[in-house]
Order: sequence, then structure tokens, then C-alpha cells
Amino acid sequence: MERGKFISFEGIEGVGKSTNIDVLVKRIEASGRKVLTTREPGGTPLAEDIRKLVLGHDGEPMPEIAELLLVFAARSLNVNNVILPALEAGEWVVCDRFSDSSRAYQGGGRGIPMDIIDRLADWVHGDTWPDLTILLDAPVEVGMERARKRSTPDWFEQEQHDFFERVRECYLRLANAAPERFVVIDTSRSLAEVSADIAALADQLVSSS
Repeated sequence: MERGKFISFEGIEGVGKSTNIDVLVKRIEASGRKVLTTREPGGTPLAEDIRKLVLGHDGEPMPEIAELLLVFAARSLNVNNVILPALEAGEWVVCDRFSDSSRAYQGGGRGIPMDIIDRLADWVHGDTWPDLTILLDAPVEVGMERARKRSTPDWFEQEQHDFFERVRECYLRLANAAPERFVVIDTSRSLAEVSADIAALADQLVSSS
């Protein structure tokens, strides 16, 4: 059986990942392909418990390395119990965040050396990287204004503006370094314009597979 495609969505808060994942998935499913959606941290019952620890821990200080290790623990569960079985069954997988988030948030944002993060990624999922990573990009002030209107801030959303500037800059560096895997989409535009780009990208993916 032909292996499915693995697609990840990345970006800072407020760039519209959930909305645009839905656009992409529906477009791919319309072609007759089966699509599994998952998220990180999360994706399995135990990984979702870890997500709660990472995003909403109850006031206890969390060392940066503890945050990184928890995220990768959840990723190990998601990769082995959800992502790989689906890909091997021929399903397409769309994941809301993957190891590029660790590079951007814990690396770019927190300042953890990138070689530590990349060693963990190699250990946890080896060669299992997305076939395509869609980076939804917008200025920090745009994303954070949208995020504030959406819900109560989680652990990351409480960070200061400079933190998200570092995260965004890291994302853009990653995209520039791997243009064969990344597609960057400007989400500071209208939802209709962004959705049209996502739909066109979905059509391109389907036609090339």
C-alpha cells in the first residue's frame, strides 16, 4: 500500500491554524482521500494529559528543559500511536504543530540550543518529518490581537511580545533553510484570500500524488 502524505501546520498564536487546517482537510477529502488530523502536544489520550501539563500547569515554575522534554514525550506517543500507523495504512495525516514548533518555541523563544532539540527529534521520530510544512505567518501584533479575542491566554500566550518575535523569526529562518519542505502563507490578509491559497495548495498536493 502506498504510504500517505504527512502535512504539518506551523505558526505563532492567532495565525488561523485551526481554520485553515479545516479548509485543507475538506479539500483533500473531496478528492476521495482519507485524512487523519492530530495536534501537538496531544493526539492521544496520554499525550493530551501532557498537553494540559504544558499549557496549563498550576503555578509551579516549569524549567525550560522540562517543558521541552514533556513536549517530546507527547510527540513520541503521537508519532508511534497515531501518525505512523495512519501513514502506513495509506492515510494522509495533517498535524497542528510538529518538531518545528519545538525549534521555534523552545529554541527560538526560550533559547535552548538547537542541537539539543534536533537530537531529541532524531531520537523521538528519526526520519519521520512532514512531507510538507505550511507556515502561516503574520506580524506578532496581528496574531496576538486575534488570539486575545479568541480565548483566555494559555501558558505560551502569556509570554511577552519579544518572545513571539523570536519565535516568528526562527520559523522564517527554518522555512528559508528548507524551501523544499516549507510553504509560507501570509495570514495578515483576509480569510478569503488565505483560504483560496490553502485550497489551491491542496489541489496541487492531490494532483501530484
